[in-house]
Amino acid sequence: MEVKKAAQLSLLGAQARRSALEMVYRATSGHLGGSMSLCEILSVLYFDTMRIDPAKPDDPDRDRFVLSKGHCTPALYSVLAMRGFFPREMLSTFRSIDGHLSGHAEMRHVPGVDMSTGSLGQGISTAVGMALAGQVDKKDYRVYAVLGDGELEEGQVWEAAMAAGNYHLDNLCVFVDNNNIQIDGTLEEIMSPYPIDKKFEAFNWHVECCDGHDVTAIAAALENAKAARGKPTVIIARTVKGKGVSFMENNKEWHGNDPDKEQYEKAAAELDALVAAAEKEAARYE
Repeated sequence: MEVKKAAQLSLLGAQARRSALEMVYRATSGHLGGSMSLCEILSVLYFDTMRIDPAKPDDPDRDRFVLSKGHCTPALYSVLAMRGFFPREMLSTFRSIDGHLSGHAEMRHVPGVDMSTGSLGQGISTAVGMALAGQVDKKDYRVYAVLGDGELEEGQVWEAAMAAGNYHLDNLCVFVDNNNIQIDGTLEEIMSPYPIDKKFEAFNWHVECCDGHDVTAIAAALENAKAARGKPTVIIARTVKGKGVSFMENNKEWHGNDPDKEQYEKAAAELDALVAAAEKEAARYE
């Protein structure tokens, strides 16, 4: 990936992270930690990789995306708005009775959301079904999904993984957002899924690993996924829960908490500084 493009994608990730904070603070509820770890992955998918058109969100030939960790909508909705699927002003209605931006991904009223999710484990099953339908219909669209690493404790995930490998769904690419923290603690403390790579390999998946905050590494892993033949791909992305905010990083308490005024102001200042630095870097290549 050229340096200019990488700088632009990194900026988009930083802006999405700042937007997610604003949404959760305004709503006084939401899932920030796992949204913060997801922003670069979504920026690369929506602004570099996926074949989509915001003017035609239901295009039958579009690439699909399923947020299997469906509670992390502050990141997803932010990126969808930035990509032009709906006005950014709508973000202020997050988790409001007066709007449609539910706390979990909602497809009926939110353009760009391909599947309603929130019950962990079910999103990847839907993604497998979408990919299998594309294979049967001889369509060339690709299906992308993001799993939380704590979500790997759901048995349904491995049923879906078995099916995807069995049907050789090489039009399917799944990210594992490997921030190593779930609501009650680290993965090792709760129920370790490690080694994640070997488990997917055993189900006949092609495995890629990358730094989930490095847009160039993410894009390279996605290109390798496209080149893989006869197998679905899993990209195990090493990330930081609460990325970008010092007191939220690697802190289980920020899985689903909302900040008070003092915490918001500190977090906003830190994220604003990161956005400003990313803007400066991107401006170097204009």
